[in-house]
Amino acid sequence: MKKVIALLLVLIMTMSLGACGKEETQTSGGGDKTGTVDVGIVLPTKDEPRWLQDQERFESVIADTDYTVEVLFSQGSSATEKTNVETLVAKGIKVLIICAQDAAAAASSVEVAKEAGVTVISYDRLITDTEALDYYVTFDSIAVGEAMGQYLVDNATGSGNPLYLYAGAATDNNAFLFFEGAWNILQPKIADGTFAIKNSSEALALANQPTLTREQMSAIIGQITTNWDFNEAKSKAEAHLTSATAADKGKVYILAPNDGTARSIADVFAADADVSEYFITGQDSEIASVQYVIDGKQSMTVFKDTRTLAADAMNMAVDVIGGKTPATDTTYNNGVIDVKAKQTPIVVVTKDNVNEALIDSSYYEASQFTGLE
Repeated sequence: MKKVIALLLVLIMTMSLGACGKEETQTSGGGDKTGTVDVGIVLPTKDEPRWLQDQERFESVIADTDYTVEVLFSQGSSATEKTNVETLVAKGIKVLIICAQDAAAAASSVEVAKEAGVTVISYDRLITDTEALDYYVTFDSIAVGEAMGQYLVDNATGSGNPLYLYAGAATDNNAFLFFEGAWNILQPKIADGTFAIKNSSEALALANQPTLTREQMSAIIGQITTNWDFNEAKSKAEAHLTSATAADKGKVYILAPNDGTARSIADVFAADADVSEYFITGQDSEIASVQYVIDGKQSMTVFKDTRTLAADAMNMAVDVIGGKTPATDTTYNNGVIDVKAKQTPIVVVTKDNVNEALIDSSYYEASQFTGLE
């Protein structure tokens, strides 16, 4: 009898420890489906404000559905990303929404989902080199780059204006699309002498080419990549200004690939005594960068309304689960197939329209900023 009681105690303790060690991240919608997950979402990292904003938007959309969702973060690791996908597949998801950490490496992750009969939606970043994609929900990434390039062009006069180029991670297909869009606008003004590239010999060698191949863009991005890392962006900007002469400074124009890197790069240029004025781009409309725009430390940011993007992705997932065909408006080639896609529009935000674009639209509250007019 004592042995039976002892065995029972061990079993109870084991079950208790197992329960304590399990951390649930499941979010339920309107339905009562405890223990099930309908839609699995995998995002790159918790360490960037952009992805936490996306998580909030997903959860607000999810609250209005009858489905359950679990959001997992890959924390910059493709291995963790694959584990996250496998975990969600094991929980019986019907749809996977995934923003890839590494566009090519994520192919093996989505193939795991596809083999299990899961519909795969690539979110914001296109996953490349695989047939295991059903849909892509994105902002028009080329248009984002074109908007950044156009801002620099619109604010340039005369000739020989110093131009410093920076890009995202070479592992992110969007980095190529952003740069392609920016090059579409900047290249004619580089070729006619309005701008003079100061920090990329690869870009300078291709200054007369309106259209770049993937390999040519890769060579340029290899020189100017920030890897979406704020510290790497800062170090690269410091190195460029250290090697530049005073004549390569003065009033400068800076293509920064997103808000986080823009702030880091802007701080470096602002601290250089030979830089009299700078114009710098950004995207994502992060709170810190919106404040920089208000304060005149960052020139612009491309607003990509993640409420709309998250809603598009979730509505697509709901359609799939309900047996409907989701609405799409274009396709993107991922190197293997043309992926049906749904695009979300963008808005350029400067100090002049912060209120209209971000406050009046209820994306942010005025109380989150200082110095608003």
